[in-house]
Amino acid sequence: MRILVVTDAWRPQVNGVVHTLEAVARAMPEIGATMDFLTPQGFPTAPMPTYREIRLALASPWEVEKRIEAVAPDHIHIATEGPLGLTARRLCLMRNVIFTTSYHTRFPEYLYARTRFPMGLSYAALRGFHNAGAGLMASTQRLADELEARGFRKPMIWSRGVDQDLFHPRESVLDLPRPIFLYVGRVAPEKNIEAFLSLDLPGSKVVVGDGPARASLETAFPQAHFLGTKRGEELARLYASADVFVFPSLTDTFGIVLLEALACGVPVAAFPVQGPADVIGDSGAGVLSNDLRAACLAALDIPRAAARALSSRYTWRASAEQFLANVIAARESAQAQNLSWARRPCAEAV
Repeated sequence: MRILVVTDAWRPQVNGVVHTLEAVARAMPEIGATMDFLTPQGFPTAPMPTYREIRLALASPWEVEKRIEAVAPDHIHIATEGPLGLTARRLCLMRNVIFTTSYHTRFPEYLYARTRFPMGLSYAALRGFHNAGAGLMASTQRLADELEARGFRKPMIWSRGVDQDLFHPRESVLDLPRPIFLYVGRVAPEKNIEAFLSLDLPGSKVVVGDGPARASLETAFPQAHFLGTKRGEELARLYASADVFVFPSLTDTFGIVLLEALACGVPVAAFPVQGPADVIGDSGAGVLSNDLRAACLAALDIPRAAARALSSRYTWRASAEQFLANVIAARESAQAQNLSWARRPCAEAV
């Protein structure tokens, strides 16, 4: 099966959406499928309101349709609700093409935090977007249940993975006072990083990543170490250098950085919210508490082997297999319900 993923999130953005899509695409050939992408690359772009570092594609419907025709996919998956996603959705509906979608980001909460735009209106718009598809993929059962309670139809579970060969325990590369408490991710208001940096903790606090809140946080917390965006081997070594990985976000739908830290043998301290609760649960590989300071200190006593063991449950091949199974199930369900339009091959229809 040849799957075309339409996504407004793409390089040079560094986020969980891009990372997930790239990792799953690499695993797809192992299970007899391929994943191609329709991204903002090659289109004129404009900065996203309230998030100027993210560029949105300015693409006409005929340009999007032309790119889809060039790929000739067996299935279309729309990963984001941006301009490309909206255009692809419209084309699929016009041409009676089955498509699936996925829910990666809590835009209603993020938009409300930045602009006070009513979350009820945002969720209504998202319901209209996703409910037109044959299936909505969510990263955890908890998120799927929440979306279903909000009126989203046909939720399906699509979990995440981690590269165990890249992320693994190793010698520290940080010469800082111990213990080292580490945060990795976007440095943005919705990540709640201030809740971590304001804690009274021994040792050192390290922040890896970049974003619109970095300058203000560096000014407010001069004792913290801000290392900027890191990737690959350098990032893996920084993870492994930490004693505790701190995840202060209250709004993430999953948190791939949790898996990367665990794979490097680093226990997690986080709030007991969706994401950490789904990954860590009662595994003993981390501490979840509304008292984040207490969680950080208690996590120091967790064996690194326990963290590594939990991460081994998550692989990108398993994530790819789950994605493909969802696509097949969604297509079969749509075809069974409405054979009059769902039999047309995706490539022929679009």
